[in-house]
Amino acid sequence: MGEKDYLTAFQKHLLELSRILGLRPKNEILYLQALTHRSFLGDHPDWPYGDNERLEFLGDAVLSAVISHLLFERYAREFREGELTKMRAWLVNEERLAKIAERIGLAELVLLSEGERRCEGYRKHSILAGTLEAVFAAVYLDQGYERLFVLIKKFFSRLLPHAPRGLLSDHKTVLQEYTQALFKQTPVYEIIKETGPEHAKTFWVVVKLGKDKLAQGRGRSKKAAEQDAAQKALKILEEKYGKLEGQRRKKAK
Repeated sequence: MGEKDYLTAFQKHLLELSRILGLRPKNEILYLQALTHRSFLGDHPDWPYGDNERLEFLGDAVLSAVISHLLFERYAREFREGELTKMRAWLVNEERLAKIAERIGLAELVLLSEGERRCEGYRKHSILAGTLEAVFAAVYLDQGYERLFVLIKKFFSRLLPHAPRGLLSDHKTVLQEYTQALFKQTPVYEIIKETGPEHAKTFWVVVKLGKDKLAQGRGRSKKAAEQDAAQKALKILEEKYGKLEGQRRKKAK
């Protein structure tokens, strides 16, 4: 397909994207750029519209601002700054952004290289999350902050009530606090194997304390595998030595 063919196809994409977003684009080029993954430029070096990486950078920032506002409105009286920060990180992590992108149909709209499409790159969390952030940036530049605010609030309405889960999900931090308090050591994570096709890999991680293996975990990303390993290690240590607060009380005596 030549540039004209892709632009013709993009008009259909734009109509679908407009329906998904519930708005009428003013600057169509912004949305074309938002849906263009960098791999597409490898097959089309003369593509004049660029890829979505810079928009992704801006989208990450404006998404963070909107989510911070929504969390402040809903939880500021109940939680401290550090807790709100963890809740925001839980809401905007790659996996959750990718699921929103899948739910609203961005996977079918993103422009990828033929190789990336054959590898089902439209299923990769990194590509989906980045595309969603780029689309948010396009809406911000094209429609303004207020319109973007309403859109993000709509897309995250299912997740916001569950944001406090973010305070429970950082098992790596809790494990590090535990091992530092009891053993004056920091846990180390090692990837021991990767399985599955490129677009749907499973990572296997072992967490160690010194030379001792604490636990093994797995996940669809390295971070998820590390969290799984940390959660299992923490459970083992707590069964053996008790909860961290109990240990601290013992030391205080």
